[in-house]
Amino acid sequence: MSTIENHARPRLVRGVRLRWDDLRKQHWLLVPEGALKLNSTAAAILGLCNGERTLNAIAAELEKQYQGENLVEDVRHLLSRISKRGLLIVEGNKQEVKVSL
Repeated sequence: MSTIENHARPRLVRGVRLRWDDLRKQHWLLVPEGALKLNSTAAAILGLCNGERTLNAIAAELEKQYQGENLVEDVRHLLSRISKRGLLIVEGNKQEVKVSL
């Protein structure tokens, strides 16, 4: 199992995007030929994945919102799951965690 390292910079692959459905009051991750329903925490994490922030920076940003919780492992776990689906590119990882669709 590959691990996303603290200094890695994740971003969504081309064609995958976050969307807020105002009618259903629900976050979605739109993928080619489908959609994943997200909870608000997953949407917040993926919304920070711009290919420039590191995993540590994403967790630090979220820790401000969630008042001091240590979120590094939670962020790593979610990003690993999304990466395994081929929806995330992780740059700067010694272990390449890139899966194509």
